[in-house]
Amino acid sequence: MNDSVLVLLRDLVAIDSVNPSLVPGGAGEAGVADRVAAELRRAGLDVVLRDVAPNRPNVVGVLEGRANGQTLMFCGHLDTVGVEGMTGPFDPVVRDGRLYGRGSQDMKSGVAAMVDAATELAAGGGLDRGRLVIAAVVDEEHASLGADMVSAEYPADAAVVTEPTDLRLATCHKGFEWVELETVGTAAHGSRPTDGRDAILKMGRVLHRLEAVDTALAASISHPLLGPASLHASTIDGGRELSVYPDRCRLTFERRTLPGEPPDAGLIEAQTILDELHGKDGEFEASAWPLLTRPPHAIESDEPVCQALSRVLTRRGHSDAPVGISFWTDAAILTRAGTPTVLFGPTGAGLHSREEYVEVESVLTCRDVLVDLARDFC
Repeated sequence: MNDSVLVLLRDLVAIDSVNPSLVPGGAGEAGVADRVAAELRRAGLDVVLRDVAPNRPNVVGVLEGRANGQTLMFCGHLDTVGVEGMTGPFDPVVRDGRLYGRGSQDMKSGVAAMVDAATELAAGGGLDRGRLVIAAVVDEEHASLGADMVSAEYPADAAVVTEPTDLRLATCHKGFEWVELETVGTAAHGSRPTDGRDAILKMGRVLHRLEAVDTALAASISHPLLGPASLHASTIDGGRELSVYPDRCRLTFERRTLPGEPPDAGLIEAQTILDELHGKDGEFEASAWPLLTRPPHAIESDEPVCQALSRVLTRRGHSDAPVGISFWTDAAILTRAGTPTVLFGPTGAGLHSREEYVEVESVLTCRDVLVDLARDFC
């Protein structure tokens, strides 16, 4: 348990880096960024910290090879979601081969693996050729401000995002769209039904049709690695008090999207529902608008970085069959910016839950695979 990658992982988990855009007052990434930067500097990399937002810096370390070659980026995020309901979220505990704590799986284990891979490469004489970029970025759990910046400033021939993939080569993931929708009623005393219009009951009509959309998506042709698209209601709010007809009801929903779908699929579906309801009831009044859209991600398995990773996994006795992952990652941003990106990371469980862990042995394996990949690809 004294391997350098596990020492680093413990240190990273012990540092609170809750995203302040998600949890007001969250610590942010400055403390964990300093620890990553110190590790990369000790390894001899050229290191830059740059604030993406106040006191929220990206960390980028560069290991130059001795001759020209390809540039490979390893990228992972430093922020975590909140810790409500957790016991000892920043007290990393190893039990039965698992390390527990907030961020252990998502994704400080992947960050530790890529940083330690760079350290091992540097200690072993560096790269014969090419360039390795280690990018530890902020804000993935909210708006991906860090990945937006690093993708613009550090172009690469390929990248690996070290999100948890159970040591599988992942070539795709879903996108998502957040949509807000409001129905409008008329406030009136609860005893005067002819004066009032109930915005909450009107929203019920919308919810019924959104459920039908989700049912249709589940039954439609799905992606071979990702399955079907989906939709779920996220939050709802409306009404003033018990004896008042509600004049407003507001709903947010999330639409998970597949490669090839329009980026505003959820908004289109919502607007179609509102138009249909207005056509049936001239007094029906509602509107919908987008909150945030993130694209799905997909690259072909014959991309050079996929082929290189496949060779490494095969040599080490691991499956090289491509898989898809359900959650969104910064890989979509890097690929959209022109850097073909594959995902590969450790094994664990408890994403965003009260009990999160990573399997310790998988972190070591991830680090070793990344070392081999950098040597082969660059």
